[in-house]
Amino acid sequence: MCGVRLAVAVLAVALTACSAAAPEVAATSPPPASAPPPETPQPTAPEETAGKGKLRFTKIAELDRPVAFAVRADDRRLYVAEQGGKLRTSTGDTIVDLSAEVSGGNEQGLLGVAFHPTGRWLYLDWTDTAGTTHVTEWAYDGEQATARRDVLTQKQPYANHNGGQLAFGPDGLLYIALGDGGGGGDPQGNGQDLGTFLGKILRIDPRGKPYKIPEDNPFVGKEGARHEIWAYGLRNPWRFGFDRETGDLWIGDVGQNQWEEVDYQPAGSEGGENYGWNLREGKEPYDGGKAADLVDPVIVYPLNEDGNCSVITGYVYRGTKIAWLRGQFLYGDFCAGWIKAAPVEELDQGAEVGRVEQLSSFGEGLDGELYALSLAGPLYRIDPA
Repeated sequence: MCGVRLAVAVLAVALTACSAAAPEVAATSPPPASAPPPETPQPTAPEETAGKGKLRFTKIAELDRPVAFAVRADDRRLYVAEQGGKLRTSTGDTIVDLSAEVSGGNEQGLLGVAFHPTGRWLYLDWTDTAGTTHVTEWAYDGEQATARRDVLTQKQPYANHNGGQLAFGPDGLLYIALGDGGGGGDPQGNGQDLGTFLGKILRIDPRGKPYKIPEDNPFVGKEGARHEIWAYGLRNPWRFGFDRETGDLWIGDVGQNQWEEVDYQPAGSEGGENYGWNLREGKEPYDGGKAADLVDPVIVYPLNEDGNCSVITGYVYRGTKIAWLRGQFLYGDFCAGWIKAAPVEELDQGAEVGRVEQLSSFGEGLDGELYALSLAGPLYRIDPA
């Protein structure tokens, strides 16, 4: 198991790096559905970033341990997954309540949410009381979630490194992130084992019985490999996101002892990338591991420096409200709280643009505008300063 666990009381999420630690905070209670909180700004970025611009983080809702965000076609509401098991809207409505079914470990619970491109189906990623990961579908008409069924399940050998991100790609298929199954250093070697879902991003069509495997997935026909696999060699891909303009995929993989990393898959990839874990952490060999054809991360930064502990990957900004931010990639760190923006062609030029305490995830609206979630409760809209 991890030597030192990130513990924010029982609120810590699946994004935790093994060597990180954070102060204890109290849980918050969600507001009544009829009374959303007033919009209040967070402090903006320090003055030294003024040349690149500053951002304001405007609180638009208060929730209970928000960890994941989704939007639905032709629906103005924002949907937020609370780690304790509820899917709620930014206006306070509860759409699904799994609170009696989810496991309560600090890296477990309700972890991901996505809507089918048509808006007709809702998908949640969650762990049950035995720790098993479920990807579950509901029919959804905008009012009620019905016709529940499990699309996919995966037993977990340990309670940590569950991944949890769900997203539909530009191809209309569902991408699913699963961590390596936990335990320090990937003791089962799942990251490099093509015979398991663990340590992978999967790609499926969920509208099957129980789902369909795309014929062009990279390991279709390969003996001993799970055909659902799209990419592998991942430790704990807590969050990933597609660039809505280019189709590029950005993956935040939480590190072990030394490095946090962001991985990248260009649009048009045929899949099958090996991002290196557990042969490598960041760009450095891990425990003497070596292999050919590993894909280098595009961003690395050190753990345990200035409070860093867990990378939170966001999106390339494609909205219209913040002109200077267009074409820049946003990412942050859970413990340190900083958020940086980096031009996609100059990722080493990232600059801090703001801070969010206990940053747990980013979200992208239908209009391309961005949001930030704090495990402490707030949902922020990202505005120009």
